Amino acid sequence: MIFAKILPSMQLQHLFKIFNCLKTSMKKNSRLEAVEHFYDFHPISAKQIFDAVAERGIAKEDITEEVLQLHDQDHYGGTQAVDRLMTQASFISSDHLLDVCSGMGGPARYISWKSGCRVTGLDLTASRVAGAIELTEAARMSERVDFVQGNALEMPFDNHSFTCVIGQEAFAHIPNKKQLISECARVLKPGGRMVFSDIMSHQILSKDNADRLFEGMRFSEIATLQDYTSWLASVGLTLVQTTDLSSEWTRILVDRHAMYRSLETQTVSRLGREHFDRYDRAYEHFVGLYKAGVMSGALVHAFKE
Repeated sequence: MIFAKILPSMQLQHLFKIFNCLKTSMKKNSRLEAVEHFYDFHPISAKQIFDAVAERGIAKEDITEEVLQLHDQDHYGGTQAVDRLMTQASFISSDHLLDVCSGMGGPARYISWKSGCRVTGLDLTASRVAGAIELTEAARMSERVDFVQGNALEMPFDNHSFTCVIGQEAFAHIPNKKQLISECARVLKPGGRMVFSDIMSHQILSKDNADRLFEGMRFSEIATLQDYTSWLASVGLTLVQTTDLSSEWTRILVDRHAMYRSLETQTVSRLGREHFDRYDRAYEHFVGLYKAGVMSGALVHAFKE
């Protein structure tokens, strides 16, 4: 109260605005920190990939991109999904792509290997970036594929740095997707393309489902396709095409859940029984929402004038 008497009302209003912005920022950062921690303990890791390669009798010095792509495509649909994204984006060797939320770097390496273009991956989680770099070095692709640790809401790149921005099933983890789309548009060159697939919902989720998806899977602010089309238009990106992937992903997610369960022994050994059981329950709920028609998915292609 003494503080209020000393400062003029206009200054107080300014301070309150700053305080509210800081509160919002702290809330967003706490969500991003939760996502970062989630991927530090994800079942798929560089070690798991290297172990899978070794089980095939392939020495580390003999690893190539063709070897890795059987194990490192940690997204829905594997290389077929990347091929579809590549067809939409029409990559050429002179392109410089940004892969937002690049994870272990599987799509980045595959795209560069197939098209000859340069790819930069951006990921929030330092351990994923380190793993992606290690795998890329093993495949001897570091000259064309690199990875940067950073926040997709505050990208560490200059304006107009890339000819194409891509993402696969990762934007669902990021809060404030309008800002994410704005950042993607900022770093995209005029005439550039943005092509991404993401986990979406057909309508606004119930609070219970939204809370459970965040607690179990670290999905933040699940968007609808209508949300994305609005955000793209607001930053000057023209929608080219959308492809509904909901039915396809429902089938894939059932198989993917079975795959995670097949890693039970390795996951329990590395992370403990409690972690495995908690993740298994969360994934079962997630798959159930797709089966019930609550969740959706789409591939989105937009263009910057």
